[in-house]
Amino acid sequence: MADKKVIGAYKAYLKDHLSKKRYTHSVNVANAAVTLAKRYGADTDKAYVAGLLHDVAKELPVDELAKIVEKSSLDVCDIEKKAIPLFHGIAGAELIRTLFDIHDPEIISAIRYHTVACGNMPKLSQIIYLADLISEDRDYKDVKKMRKYSEQSLEKAMLEALKFSIRDSVDKGNTIPVSTLMAYNDFTETVK
Repeated sequence: MADKKVIGAYKAYLKDHLSKKRYTHSVNVANAAVTLAKRYGADTDKAYVAGLLHDVAKELPVDELAKIVEKSSLDVCDIEKKAIPLFHGIAGAELIRTLFDIHDPEIISAIRYHTVACGNMPKLSQIIYLADLISEDRDYKDVKKMRKYSEQSLEKAMLEALKFSIRDSVDKGNTIPVSTLMAYNDFTETVK
């Protein structure tokens, strides 16, 4: 496990800056990420850190999130710049660099893409995307089905998760970021 003192500092920050419910969710995602990392041969320490910190920016004020997104050095499409619910992934990836001096590209990518996915999605990013969907605290209609997929195949689980996400966005009349469509196309080809 990653350095306990460092993890303790991350947890202390999250406890001070997130609601109890969001903090619990973050710990649950970290635990789910470790389980998936073990199953699919990814770095468990990185999975824990990325899972724990994936929502580090989730409860920041919208104006603060918007400023971080606007100044971001990450690849951010115009659709994401207009979709407030997506700001926290981008902002979180930026914040972990300044708050915690984390510069690991796998962890940054995992936090950046945990809500929208991306083409050529790295394994750790897939793990965090799925861990966020299947964490212990999740109780949406198809969560049991999603958990089952995640036990069978990382790629199949990603494809099913993306179908679920895209369907949900369409039903709500939301826009869909290009990176999400690229991920969907990639996993559709991979699973065929």
